[in-house]
Amino acid sequence: MVRIRTMTEADVDTVAEIRVRGWQAAYAGLMPQAFLDAMSVTEEKARRRDIWQATRGHRINLVAEDEGRVAGWACYGPEREGPVGHGELYALYVRPSLIGTGIGRALCCAALVGAAECGYARMVLWVVKGNARARRFYERAGFAADGAEDAYDVGGTPVPEVRYVLEPVRAP
Repeated sequence: MVRIRTMTEADVDTVAEIRVRGWQAAYAGLMPQAFLDAMSVTEEKARRRDIWQATRGHRINLVAEDEGRVAGWACYGPEREGPVGHGELYALYVRPSLIGTGIGRALCCAALVGAAECGYARMVLWVVKGNARARRFYERAGFAADGAEDAYDVGGTPVPEVRYVLEPVRAP
């Protein structure tokens, strides 16, 4: 049975590993393979610890436990470039071997319930444009692409993203 709980500092290393393995699985063919292959769990652990310390109290991190083991992670908080009162789902990752088991849906639902409790009127998230699986997942959760697009540089390659919006905020 999946249990969602607030992330603790003791979870940071496991979340780092889930994030790296998640990127490597989800973005193969969508980002430069050399960049994905070079991703280091050790470096990500240090980066996650720094982010954990810098964002405490500003972002809410949740983990999903499956059979007592951290199996996924979600992070949300105020929209980075939006008005006060709007939220953003910054990240949602599940161990690649557990995709399709309902863990991602449970994390998304918990994040949206928490966002509603925070009073967010709308939630946004950014998805790599070519990530059809993630786009379907968020559409099933009630999000819709709003036409906004951007790109960021990954290893010298621009990676296009699309923005999804859920308004009003509600759990699927």
